[in-house]
Amino acid sequence: MSLDTVAEDIKDDARERAERIDEETDERVEEIISEAEADAEEILAERERDLETRIEQEREQKLSSAKLEAKQKRLEARRDSLAEVRDRAESAIADIAGDRREELTRELLDDAAAEFDEGFVEVYGRDDDADLIESILDDYEDFERAGSVECLGGIVAESEASRVRVNNTFDSVFDAVWDAELKAVSERLFDQ
Repeated sequence: MSLDTVAEDIKDDARERAERIDEETDERVEEIISEAEADAEEILAERERDLETRIEQEREQKLSSAKLEAKQKRLEARRDSLAEVRDRAESAIADIAGDRREELTRELLDDAAAEFDEGFVEVYGRDDDADLIESILDDYEDFERAGSVECLGGIVAESEASRVRVNNTFDSVFDAVWDAELKAVSERLFDQ
């Protein structure tokens, strides 16, 4: 074996090794690229899922917020409507006149009188009803008009002797009826 042959064998071995290393490097590079591409696809898919989830959450929040705002506006409109109905009803009650006003005032005074056993009773009423109340009180012993009270009509009676105060104003009756019938009024107005 000559030196040239040995040198040639060494060169051939080195070339083969270099080719194997190149092939192994190419394979390893391909693996790394493939893994990186798979990782990138997974990251991209995860980000897309996160984005879709976030978009859905924001959509749900905005929808919820819009529903709540609409409900609040609907409730506010109902409150306003009920307040308007109440104001109109109070005005109609305040405008009751003539025999009907006298009849109602007399009934309220009769009911109040039943609460007093003895003693002097002071009766208060609306300023506009002063003459009416005084004429009705002519039928009651120990009852006297004592002043005015801010109300739609009716009377407030009180006695020091029995320490009783009876509020039989149109307002108190209306408030009781309004509270008792509010649900029915609301249902009728809003067709629930």
